[in-house]
Amino acid sequence: MTSFARRERLALCDTALRMGPDAPTLCDPWDVKALVCHLLVRERRPVAAAGIVISPLSGLTEHAMERLGRTDFGVLVERFRSPWVLPFGVPGVEQLWNTLEFFVHHEDIRRAQTRWAPRPLPESDEQTLWSGLKVAGRGLARPAGVPLRMEWEAQSATLRGGDDPVVLRGAPSEIALVLQGRARVAELTYDGPADAIARLRGADLGV
Repeated sequence: MTSFARRERLALCDTALRMGPDAPTLCDPWDVKALVCHLLVRERRPVAAAGIVISPLSGLTEHAMERLGRTDFGVLVERFRSPWVLPFGVPGVEQLWNTLEFFVHHEDIRRAQTRWAPRPLPESDEQTLWSGLKVAGRGLARPAGVPLRMEWEAQSATLRGGDDPVVLRGAPSEIALVLQGRARVAELTYDGPADAIARLRGADLGV
């Protein structure tokens, strides 16, 4: 069975081609072409990709993206459609490394457009995102500095301990958007102290 990460990769490519290279994304000031360049650098140029998470090396990332930006948009999308053999050809690596990344960036394209609507995901895909958030969510939530818990159906997980936590109630796909700094487009319910909710919504979250 094709993994959620692989299906999101392909769907992201299709959406990118449909929207076009100059369409906006939630990763302002990047347009769709710049976002595709970012994903290619992240996957295929590990030295340059270090600048994504290490600020002093950000120039390497920007230079690599600029070079890729000279390539035809369609060529870039088709290049990204097929995962780089190492390490993503190793079973399980793409799912672990790319599931949240590809889902969120796909929504970065979709939800930046004038008319968009949430897309229902299969229960199995939501469960995959939930499992990933239980692991990655602790690190993603840390910059907000507030106690945080997430709830979905009958499941609950504490991402940051403390009294009077903010509770995120909704689909894991929407919770993922909040924890990646896209609270303004996420559709879920917040419960907890108003000041803590405001801090969470205004925090600089996401990698």
